Amino acid sequence: MAQDPPAPDQMHYEAMAQEALRGVVKAALKRAAAPEGLPGAHHFYITFKTEAPGVSGPNDLLSKYPDEMTIVLQHQYWDLAPGETFFSVTLKFGGQPKRMSVPYAAVTRFYDPSVQFLLQFEAPAVAATLPTAEPPPEPTEPADPNAPNVVSLDTFRKK
Repeated sequence: MAQDPPAPDQMHYEAMAQEALRGVVKAALKRAAAPEGLPGAHHFYITFKTEAPGVSGPNDLLSKYPDEMTIVLQHQYWDLAPGETFFSVTLKFGGQPKRMSVPYAAVTRFYDPSVQFLLQFEAPAVAATLPTAEPPPEPTEPADPNAPNVVSLDTFRKK
């Protein structure tokens, strides 16, 4: 007996799940912004799309990273302000304090290496900000859920 193909997801469950997991990032940043700061050895690597709508920071800094940028919240960060739709933080780059604001929707990875906790998100699509008459086409082949997805931290270390 042939099985009917699944109906189109008009509830957009994947988008809802992504949004819920971004809530984990927001909650973690709220804890880090508390007067006690980050507990124990916790620290965060946050990767985001620099060209995503709402990302702001010094142009000279963002232009060095035309696609993605990773910031580290560990020992030297100031004025961390997690809002409802974005967070702002001051970090030192080249010894100079620089303020950045990042919408949670621009975040593509959140990693706390102290406990090996990693969240990865779909990259925000520029086309998603434009009105469309029809939804994007479905992928023709499903992604392999068993494929390893490894991020090397060496790319983020200063040499």
